[in-house]
Amino acid sequence: MQYYSTNHKIKPVSLSEAVIKGLAPDNGLFMPEKICSFSDEYFENIHTLSFREIALDVALKFFGEDIGQEKLKELVYDTLSFDCPVVKIYSDIWSLELFHGPTLAFKDVGARFMARLLRHFLRENKRMVNVLVATSGDTGSAVANGFLGIEGIRVFVLYPRGKVSEIQEKQFTTLGQNIVALEIDGTFDDCQHLVKSAFLDSSLNDKMMLTSANSINVARFLPQAFYYFNAYARLREKGALKDKELIFAVPSGNFGNLTAGLIAREMGLPVKRFLAANNENDVVYEYLKTGIYQPRPSVETIANAMDVGTPSNFARILDLYGDSYDRISGILKGYRYSDQEIREMIRTVFNETGYMTDPHGACGIAALRENLCSQETGVFLETAHPAKFRDTMETILQVKNMEIPQKLKAFLKGNREFVSLPADYAEFRDKLLSYNQMPN
Repeated sequence: MQYYSTNHKIKPVSLSEAVIKGLAPDNGLFMPEKICSFSDEYFENIHTLSFREIALDVALKFFGEDIGQEKLKELVYDTLSFDCPVVKIYSDIWSLELFHGPTLAFKDVGARFMARLLRHFLRENKRMVNVLVATSGDTGSAVANGFLGIEGIRVFVLYPRGKVSEIQEKQFTTLGQNIVALEIDGTFDDCQHLVKSAFLDSSLNDKMMLTSANSINVARFLPQAFYYFNAYARLREKGALKDKELIFAVPSGNFGNLTAGLIAREMGLPVKRFLAANNENDVVYEYLKTGIYQPRPSVETIANAMDVGTPSNFARILDLYGDSYDRISGILKGYRYSDQEIREMIRTVFNETGYMTDPHGACGIAALRENLCSQETGVFLETAHPAKFRDTMETILQVKNMEIPQKLKAFLKGNREFVSLPADYAEFRDKLLSYNQMPN
């Protein structure tokens, strides 16, 4: 299958080229030339399949023309060494728990799959590959751990100083080996701008083989469709969709997760609509109200993984629906929540049900509580384990010594190693080149 740029200024490329390049040379994002759909009959029996079996079926629709079925099965099954279960919170509201992977965040699915797919495509490559990833929280840890120790690949994680939680930061600054943490004096948008500028720098690319592991990379964002299909199957299995329509509420920052859900719907997944749950970084919320897309600098919130003022993947949403505001707003509805509203929702859900939702999941469940009708079943994406935001959660719920999963405890024992840089492209470029002089 060929992949075209959302800016439509270059010729389509192969899957391997799209994955290795990450960002298109015309500054667009790669999209598959076609979206293959499932038959209605497939969904009649989907509840009899396991998560891995469903994920392989979805992966074959995306990647089956380029990778043999047995090899793709190996990549998918190795990626999904953990579950993504649905948990009932209220009678008609369920949590899709995406924090059961190695770094306890939803991005483990896409990052682990991309690491394995990239390694597959680079198996004959003799040059050092440099993966650049900007993070506002969980992306950095998921990518760093997904690529840790892979020979021939070096990962640079760019993160905004003081704007990720202690645990999130330790998950990528304590690893060493082939992982380099770059602390940027700026915002996530600054980090993302540095990464994109590097990809568009032809001289730098001549010297270094660069690729991206942000959701701008098709190998990172497309596999996130796996767990939307699995959520539908598990709800069918539990009888939660009998005579009811399905709605997903997605905490949204860079919009890769929601875009994957929209593509799942285009593949035939029976979803009535999506709710984009934003914090105070609400440019897509404003677009859905007015039809005007106006990116602006991000602001800091307690739902830090959503602190994005220029969401890259919105270009994919526009492309998917032909820039039609009517089509987009007919499928997608936006919600915005302040820090105070997020705190109140965390307390309300905990007091009413005993369930602890992290600040991002709290935005999703708040959107469902506002929007859900009697003939609908709502699923919000619980994108990270609440313990990753321990200080925030303990303050909101007035608890002490919140239990930390063993996976996170191991990261907390490590010593941070990072390089501090200003949000200046020339200095960032020089730093990358300094690593290029080091022996592999």
